[in-house]
Amino acid sequence: MVNIISIANQKGGVGKTTTSINLCASLAAYKKRVLLIDLDPQGNATMGSGINKQSCVLSMYHVLTGKNLVPEVVLAAKAGNYKVLPANRDLVAAEVELLKEIGRESRLKLALEDVQEEYDYIIIDCPPTLNMLTVNALVASDGVIIPMQCEYFSLEGLADLNNTIKQIAKLINPKLHIQGILRTMYDPRSSLTSAVTAQLRKYFGNRVYRVSIPRNVRLAEAPSHGLPALIYDRNSKGSMAYLALAGEILRLEKTSQTSDLTKAE
Repeated sequence: MVNIISIANQKGGVGKTTTSINLCASLAAYKKRVLLIDLDPQGNATMGSGINKQSCVLSMYHVLTGKNLVPEVVLAAKAGNYKVLPANRDLVAAEVELLKEIGRESRLKLALEDVQEEYDYIIIDCPPTLNMLTVNALVASDGVIIPMQCEYFSLEGLADLNNTIKQIAKLINPKLHIQGILRTMYDPRSSLTSAVTAQLRKYFGNRVYRVSIPRNVRLAEAPSHGLPALIYDRNSKGSMAYLALAGEILRLEKTSQTSDLTKAE
């Protein structure tokens, strides 16, 4: 059964797109069938996957507005063995058009229904604002991974996003939950990092991933080559961290499924 995960945070510059690309490549390295949805009009996840957003005749705009089906739009990443639903500036127009439509918050969910059997994981790279695109992602998702830096301002933004997730779960998508908190640009030498981590564990417990993503030059360089870090430099600290994150996600999912089966018996 497919697991649809939004990578979301209303704060920019926390590593959402980096996480989306590298998590997709890492899950694919574990032989999972993976689709990356770029839901940000900037199209950074598209470019970071080696696809020229300017040359995309079809994009997420066409999917959300019902002009084309997902299989007609999906492309293969340059490397990394995952598929991509690309985005470019046309996506801004989609948001405007959706505001006039009935059921606008469920357009992505409906579009994905026919392709869920084809993938094990669908990862959605959300824009850094709480707009109709982000709401579509959250309504379509099973869970949310929240990348964040270990800074106090990040904790404030996290509280806002947590409230948004609770509201959408209450009103539209009852299965939506925070799947995990991912600490990015992690510096273990900083006392602030330790203090924020302690706060996160206090409020979110085991939903804070054990794996953290370090500051890493290779992670920053890889997108300019249109490659995940795993392909650009497999042995870098950044790529190894995302491989470990994928492994942790897979283990947690297996544990959860085993627990559900035990309860059913």
